[in-house]
Amino acid sequence: MSDSSHEFLFQLQTDRKRVFVSFHRCSSKKAKAAALSLLPILTWLPSYPVKQYLLSDVVSGLSTGVVQLPQGLAYAMLAAVPPVYGLYSSFYPVLLYTFFGTSRHISVGTFAVISLMIGGVVVREAPDSMFYVLPANGTNMSAVLDVEARDARRVQVAVVLTTLVGIIQIVFGLLRFGFVAIYLTEPLVRGFTTAAAFHVVISQLKYLLGVETQRFSGPLSAVYSVKAVLSKITTTNVTTLLLGLSCLVFLYVIKHLNERYKKKLPIPIPGEIIVVIVSTGVSYGLSLSDDYSVAIVGKIPTGLLPPAAPLFSLLPSLVTDSFAVAIVGFSMGISLAKIFALKHGYSVDGNQELIALGLCNFISSFFQTFAITCSMSRSLVQESTGGKTQIAGLLASLMVLLVVVAIGFVFQPLPQTALAAIIMVNLLGMFKQFRDIPSLWRTSKIELAIWLVAYVASLLLGLDYGLLVAISFAILTVIYRTQSPKSSILGHVSSTGLYYDVDDYEEAAEYEGIKVFHSNSSIYFANSDLYVNTLKEKTGVNPVHIQAVRKAQKKLKEKTNSNHSSPLKVCAKVSQPFSSSLPGCLLSVNTAGYVDCKYTV
Repeated sequence: MSDSSHEFLFQLQTDRKRVFVSFHRCSSKKAKAAALSLLPILTWLPSYPVKQYLLSDVVSGLSTGVVQLPQGLAYAMLAAVPPVYGLYSSFYPVLLYTFFGTSRHISVGTFAVISLMIGGVVVREAPDSMFYVLPANGTNMSAVLDVEARDARRVQVAVVLTTLVGIIQIVFGLLRFGFVAIYLTEPLVRGFTTAAAFHVVISQLKYLLGVETQRFSGPLSAVYSVKAVLSKITTTNVTTLLLGLSCLVFLYVIKHLNERYKKKLPIPIPGEIIVVIVSTGVSYGLSLSDDYSVAIVGKIPTGLLPPAAPLFSLLPSLVTDSFAVAIVGFSMGISLAKIFALKHGYSVDGNQELIALGLCNFISSFFQTFAITCSMSRSLVQESTGGKTQIAGLLASLMVLLVVVAIGFVFQPLPQTALAAIIMVNLLGMFKQFRDIPSLWRTSKIELAIWLVAYVASLLLGLDYGLLVAISFAILTVIYRTQSPKSSILGHVSSTGLYYDVDDYEEAAEYEGIKVFHSNSSIYFANSDLYVNTLKEKTGVNPVHIQAVRKAQKKLKEKTNSNHSSPLKVCAKVSQPFSSSLPGCLLSVNTAGYVDCKYTV
């Protein structure tokens, strides 16, 4: 065997040993770390303190499930799909988040803003006009709406959109893009959600009044929706309106009592489930649907649907919308997760939250769900009733499962106006965000501008285009802030280590011969010239003139060959009175505004 063969075999054996050692060294640790990262439940479930946490989680889970059930039915209306799909979306994603999520307190599932965004896409892709058909028994009759075919198509659109949202969130999480949430500033999100709340209320007016109108999407959809409702105001169903207003008043009173006595009540009063049960009983007992033409939820199939592949041919037309839903859904979830984590002293991983929400959406979409995120109202219920871990969320999802597989038919007579009342009352917290305007006016005009642009753009252009406009404007404000930074001369406050702007604080005094210049922005090519000009203006020092003085000094020194000292005088103009010193040169300002330099060699 040749030397080259021996060398090859030796190298092969060395490589095998190296691979074996590296695999043996890294496999167990890395596999364990990867498993714990992907499945955070493995980090806390083995050490779960049953005696301390279980009772609190059970109470919290039951309380959250009681709220989750009516919200699932109601938010399906916003997503423009049959109510049972809201129940599916309140079960599968919540179950999955228990294993993949890092927050212990948020309640994932259906949410008004996301449901409304999905509904806008669904109505755009499957409008009523596509499903009008002529009756088979006569050619002279007008076309009728094929509701069953329309709903089936809308479910397909919502499912495909959810699949794509899940893929985007998973990819972003794997690429460590959790930081993108920082670009959705708090004023932007609050202005956007306030506009979304208006869209939701406008979309529920027809259910509250019992009138039939077309559902609009896209720019000015809110204006068109209000106009359509007002044009049909004379056809209002009085029974529907009275029932809806009664539910509104009752829920508002219950919400007020829960907030006022939240420290005294062991669990919040479940106003939503009371409304659902009572209105369903009244509707069934009085035959409101048959005798008074009150719109009801209708057929709720019993049991779960088998998994099915989404209709991927719809993907190309949904890409832009899916990015908007994915980003908004993640931003809502991570913001609430961080609030609860800070309050209870633990941390959440933004990238893992992206992956968790992505898996919840992607896997659940094969079981006919629509996109989900964290719900503010349910999260507050889950946390305030003593929830310690996501065991509470797991129990809430099991309550929804019980309804789906066993007693879903009980809610078939539920009036839609009651669901509309539940949606509207749950949005009261978002309307309180108008209080941001006076506080932002006092603190930051730029933040106020972001809030107003996000609100107006989202209200008039729709949630998808409004979000794009709001983000673009927020980025422009970042450029403006870096190009126009706030600058000041700082002075020392005696007997402290503090330095403040001498123009704003009388106690701040400058050191003689020293200028402390402060700028609240980093320096880069776009603001470098402005920075230099502001520095000259604030300090009163022009480097060009100082350099001219130094050049004059150098020339004088070169001309002087003797060792004896002789006073020389050089003049240079400065922008304001100035007193300092240069090496070998004592500077002072004369009455004409020129610098006298007495130079000694």
